[in-house]
Amino acid sequence: MSRTSVTRLDRKMDRLKMLEKEGLLKSREGGRAVGKFLQNRLAVVGLIVFAAILLSSIFAPLLTDYDPAMIDLRARLSAPSWQHLFGTDKLGRDVFSRVLYGGRISILVGFGGALGAALVGVSLGTYAGYKGGWLDKILLRISEIFMSFPQIILVLLLVSILGQSLWNLLVIFTITGWGSVYRMTRSQMLSIREEEYVQALKAFGLNDALIAYKHMLPNALGPIMVNLTLSTAMFILEETALSFLGLGVPLHIPTWGNILNAAQDLTILQEAWWIWVPVGLVISAFVLSINFIGDGLRDAVDPTQQG
Repeated sequence: MSRTSVTRLDRKMDRLKMLEKEGLLKSREGGRAVGKFLQNRLAVVGLIVFAAILLSSIFAPLLTDYDPAMIDLRARLSAPSWQHLFGTDKLGRDVFSRVLYGGRISILVGFGGALGAALVGVSLGTYAGYKGGWLDKILLRISEIFMSFPQIILVLLLVSILGQSLWNLLVIFTITGWGSVYRMTRSQMLSIREEEYVQALKAFGLNDALIAYKHMLPNALGPIMVNLTLSTAMFILEETALSFLGLGVPLHIPTWGNILNAAQDLTILQEAWWIWVPVGLVISAFVLSINFIGDGLRDAVDPTQQG
């Protein structure tokens, strides 16, 4: 390599260091990631649908005057009308208000469970994947034990042990979901730790935790973000299934699954379609929007996809 090329490389490195010190480099990377996300049309559509459903649930009192728990037997099984947009259920409760308020709990369970599983799995997988040794072997075997059971069976077992409640459901989803996140994060770290920059950081004597969490983890965020979104969608569907069976959130609390619970009645299923069709469409739209957002985030934060 000529002296001129070395000088140019040194100048370029000095410029990058200066930009990083001033915070301009990160802002440029952030702007590039946002632009990449906005180029994905499905991701943008997913974000719009996601925001619409989430904000509708948060600001439910502004969109409906009905209490989701208010019983009006005189209006039971009323078809959709201007007074009741989604009709009423067999107890005369307004289905539209129950869908809006139920979204609060279902979304909270989905995001809470996915976030809890991600925090545990990523924290353990990042350090264990980088460091290896006996800690990695023990955690890998524990994750294999959890993943050897069908997840729905393990969830049902833990529900029967811990009981039905919102917080128990969050704990159960965290326990059953961390293993897959751990293994995925670990595999990412195993491949990244062989990169030249990691070896250089080791040579400079940086702390292991600093290398793993600050310098290596950001390069593995793409698959982790996708996994987080998929886990959120999966846990929302699991909460719906458990509540449909009467094993999830207590039935007196409105959730999307508890609304569908009424569809166990064959008469309701055949003659009162408005009780289960609207909430089914909302669940499908919300889950699809999360998946689209996950795909967009994967392309946006993955360094190999940056232009």
